[in-house]
Amino acid sequence: MLSIEQALAVQNDAAAHKAHGLSTPARFVVSGMLAGAYLGIGVVLMLSTAGPITAAGSGAGKLVSGAVFGAALTLVVFAGGELATSSMMTLTQGALMRRVHAGRAALALGVTVVANLLGAVAFSALVAGAGVMHSNPGAAAMLTDMLAAKAHESPGELFLRGILCNVLVCLAIWMCARLTTDGPKIAVILLAILAFIASGFEHVVANMTTYALGMMLGVGDATWAHFGSNMLWVGLGNLVGGALLVGMAYWFVGGSPRAERPRESAEEADSAPGVVRRPH
Repeated sequence: MLSIEQALAVQNDAAAHKAHGLSTPARFVVSGMLAGAYLGIGVVLMLSTAGPITAAGSGAGKLVSGAVFGAALTLVVFAGGELATSSMMTLTQGALMRRVHAGRAALALGVTVVANLLGAVAFSALVAGAGVMHSNPGAAAMLTDMLAAKAHESPGELFLRGILCNVLVCLAIWMCARLTTDGPKIAVILLAILAFIASGFEHVVANMTTYALGMMLGVGDATWAHFGSNMLWVGLGNLVGGALLVGMAYWFVGGSPRAERPRESAEEADSAPGVVRRPH
């Protein structure tokens, strides 16, 4: 397992790669769309498996939801894709280490959010057109109940649940950065996602599919107003959880490393060498 300092160097390179992706915008957007679709796969898998269990009155629905949703982040990590929630941590660390400029990091994150949304909507359209929810009443009922619950959560609750969610998601990615073999990486992803889903926390990209499906299927609580509020407050919460409570926290724990000198342009930032520990 890598040390925290070594993992920060890995994250430094990952941040530079993400920022450099903006130079080929079409490929960057497609990568983000794939990640949005992969999270959608997790949502539909959760509905399809846990929905009938919950409809039957079993209390195991949350456990099953958490157990299967980890497939989504596993796909993102091993197939490859630009996911906004993990980028909140990685790009923050890259900016703190001066590998990428803060403005370019923010732009990359914004484009990733839009690309994730496009992928989630496209995947939702395929699922709705295929009649997957209609052929599984338990899944449809669970989708309706989920959207009703989200509609009754206050902005403060959405924000705090977003923080808690992305702490766990980014911890999964951070632990993957420290690990050097694939089996343990899958294990930590599954455990972290189990905790986030079973606890009822909120993930902005997963909710893109939840709301898109609800709108396409005519669920009453899937309104534009609820969707916009959810994206805003959950997204802000995810940003705080990923960027500050994981990204900045481990940058500080790892000695607050920085590049040897500030970079004045995005191109220079992307090609910067490794980092050195800042003198104290």
